[in-house]
Amino acid sequence: MILEILDTRRKALTINLDENIYGTFAEIGAGQEVARNFFTAGAASGTIAKTMSAYDMTFSNEIYGLEESGRYVSKSRLEKMLDHEFALLGERLCGVNYQSRTFFSFADTVTTLNYNKSNDPHGWLGIKFQLEPCGPANTIIFHVRLLDSDATLQQNVLGILGVNLVYAAFKHQNDPKRMIESLADNLSQGSVEIDLISVKGPAFADLSDVLVNLYLIQKGFSSAAIFIPEVGVMQAKDLMYKQHIMILRTRFNQKTKPDFEFFNHAITQYKAYLQISDVELITMAELTLNNMMNHADTDDGELLNRVAKRAKDITEMGHAVIISNFNRHNKLAKYLAKCKPKSVGITTNIANLKHIFLSENYGSNYTNELLSYISDLFSGNVKLLTYPFRDIKNKQMVTTKNLEVSPEAKPLFDFLLQNKYILDIEEIKEEIGAK
Repeated sequence: MILEILDTRRKALTINLDENIYGTFAEIGAGQEVARNFFTAGAASGTIAKTMSAYDMTFSNEIYGLEESGRYVSKSRLEKMLDHEFALLGERLCGVNYQSRTFFSFADTVTTLNYNKSNDPHGWLGIKFQLEPCGPANTIIFHVRLLDSDATLQQNVLGILGVNLVYAAFKHQNDPKRMIESLADNLSQGSVEIDLISVKGPAFADLSDVLVNLYLIQKGFSSAAIFIPEVGVMQAKDLMYKQHIMILRTRFNQKTKPDFEFFNHAITQYKAYLQISDVELITMAELTLNNMMNHADTDDGELLNRVAKRAKDITEMGHAVIISNFNRHNKLAKYLAKCKPKSVGITTNIANLKHIFLSENYGSNYTNELLSYISDLFSGNVKLLTYPFRDIKNKQMVTTKNLEVSPEAKPLFDFLLQNKYILDIEEIKEEIGAK
């Protein structure tokens, strides 16, 4: 079945012509691009009760309150905007003329590219909405990174995203995959990255944040999603900025269970190496899907539910979870570098380390490929902590001290060891190393 994708104007006009949908638009930071699309589509008086934009921080604080973090392009600010504007609808529009209306409040807080092109253009968009008059509220919130190299293009993208969100909330809320997929309707590939989505309310009672963010990865809108204990989905930079991070890499479909005994030993060693306490280190387990969701023989629903359950089990152990499509360490390291952590420790086994430094695993231009890989991997204050392996045939424990690598890679390998970019996980009992 081929689904028709309405252009932005038709989507806005469809909402405007629905006499039951009525609400407000509050946009700060990048202009009223979303409201403008509804106005130019026509018949906007049937949908828009109010639009506003409080650019000045003092005005914004008077309306929505102070932000303790000092950050106004944030999920906290967006939630305050949505709650405030939605509450006003119920307070002020309570007459007979509004009894058949389903209310909504749309909000966004965004920073686009500055004049010097030195900032990180991103933003939060959300909608709080009813599906029946006087009914309970539902919420959809997502975070975007604007990738165009021109501020005007980014503003245009923002306007399209906002229309897509309002339309999806009212027309696709009962089909989560279509709802998420439609957020990128009418946008050119490479113009935006949606790296977090959160849904709440009775309309999404059977839908977890893990599942909806897995849909983002499946559709290629994001390469990873992060979940933390007792909170749920979280924007990566909010969690990891200026923090020490320790990560256990695992494949979702690996034959053996992740060895958290190993991981806990690595955590102890890494804290000692950095001379930090428990509270200064965020521990994470990565579930790498390796593009499993793109396989034709994979049942999406079954796979996503299995991944969601595994993520829930790990968060209940007290670790954060990254679900990703990163098949190599350097891809993970580049993703983490965008979050600007203080340091990153990535655990790996000795066999994986050997794989990195064997020429047969690269193309004809081995040395350049290896240098590029190593540059990506270690440019963000990353350490590789390697588990030993007991070689039963040769009756020895294999560590970095006796690991065989390609001769042409040996000088680079030795350099990384000598300068402690690669660390052995030490003092592990032999029976553990045999696992």
